[in-house]
Amino acid sequence: MKRREFLATSIVATGALGFGFGPGPLRAQEPVSGGTLIWGHSETTQNLDMHQTGTASTARVLQNIHDGIVTINSEMEVVPQLAESFEVSDDGLTYTFRLREGVMFHDGSTMTSEDVRYSFERLRDPETGAVNFEVFNDVDAIETPDDLTVIIRMSRANAPFLARLAENGAGVIMPAGSGDIQGDTPTGAGPFRFVRREFGNEVELVRFDDYWDGPAYLDGILAREITEPTVRLTGLRTGELHFINDIPAERISEVEADPDLQVRTWAPLNFDFVNFNHNLELFQDRRVRQAFDLMIDKEMLMQGVLWGQGDPTPTPSFPNDASRNGDIVQRAQDIAQARALLEEAGYPAGSLNVVFKVTTNYPYHVDSAQIISEWAREAGVNMTIEQLTWADWLSQVWVDRDFEMTMMNFFTIWEPDRLYYSLYHSTGGFNYRNITDPLIDEMAEAARGEVDPQARVDIYKRIQQYIYDESLDVVLWYRNGSIAALPSVGGLDTVVHPNGSNLNFHRVWLDA
Repeated sequence: MKRREFLATSIVATGALGFGFGPGPLRAQEPVSGGTLIWGHSETTQNLDMHQTGTASTARVLQNIHDGIVTINSEMEVVPQLAESFEVSDDGLTYTFRLREGVMFHDGSTMTSEDVRYSFERLRDPETGAVNFEVFNDVDAIETPDDLTVIIRMSRANAPFLARLAENGAGVIMPAGSGDIQGDTPTGAGPFRFVRREFGNEVELVRFDDYWDGPAYLDGILAREITEPTVRLTGLRTGELHFINDIPAERISEVEADPDLQVRTWAPLNFDFVNFNHNLELFQDRRVRQAFDLMIDKEMLMQGVLWGQGDPTPTPSFPNDASRNGDIVQRAQDIAQARALLEEAGYPAGSLNVVFKVTTNYPYHVDSAQIISEWAREAGVNMTIEQLTWADWLSQVWVDRDFEMTMMNFFTIWEPDRLYYSLYHSTGGFNYRNITDPLIDEMAEAARGEVDPQARVDIYKRIQQYIYDESLDVVLWYRNGSIAALPSVGGLDTVVHPNGSNLNFHRVWLDA
């Protein structure tokens, strides 16, 4: 197999994620150095260990502290980052990375191949609790013949391996031996250095002058965690904030029309879905899962909670992903059929009580749950809503898996292996719903080892069809992304990472 053909199997997206940056003045000023950017961050950061964190909210901050061995460009192609170059053997079993010389970590040490081996061995170690551990399932050995060379030998060909390393969590490089401090004092080789965090309030970063790709323009970043959308927007308009992400959905048009603000929008940012705990006997019955699917009017729900800032979808694969199964159509709302399925499953009207846990970290999830509970009542289900803080949701749902129903969104899922292996394989790092299905496991494993691009696409399409047929989750919509800034912020078009979620402030500056 030719090297180019093998690399083609690692990414099946047909270009970038469809960013269409919306209205906003284009700036021609020359960058200037200095100043601290005050960012109204829409979510609360949690565990700061990049190997362990599973939240995009935390990754948006850590993206500025860490770099990976590789990354992706605007065309969704894997390109070197901390590696200067990489090669893949014709049989797909050997990856050779040549590291950049003189890369400095924030602790003052210089990056060598030993740091790469340490980082990858830490990710592989079950004791670490890394969310992307399964990326390394097929790694047989990690060799460091010299300070600037890393050779990874695989036990079998793994088509998505290189693309999975382009995710900052899987490919991020930390100083050897630094694992114990990463959760409280993240230390990497990125453009900004961690200073402090007040949990639930703010995170402070300062410029790292020895950054390998040149120092940032900003002196620092103060990320203030403001989950209430209107408060963020007010802070921007009063000048208390320079920059915000997630403009209130109902006010997008108004903000876009404001000549005193810069705005960028794109689609999609993420997908949202309703989840069932498959460990419970109740949700091991496909009829019950499908009944809840039939209760929901997806278009009406999206309009009601997102104000049209998104698009309904029956599959989580992004619109321009070649592996997206375009033949699947969302189920239309049918309350009568939902009641009939529940009756058939042994739950006549009024007999089923369900607790729906949602996090206030995403206010539109709370709104969604309230609307869904009304449709559930029409279908004869008594639904109780429990509103949890982000930390409590992560503890109860993500870690302890103590839930019946919940709702979540996922970001940066541009590579189908992460989407269908991590979320649906029985051992996947993001399978908090306890889905255990031998057929999905078999298909997800087969896709990893399939080096023919079209054959791999076909497998992912079959996985999507199976997820839909079994109603393993209820996939709702893609949500649009948005950022806004004061006119004094320069370099706004460089902020959004090609994955559509991460935000990087390396090339951002302030006029004053």
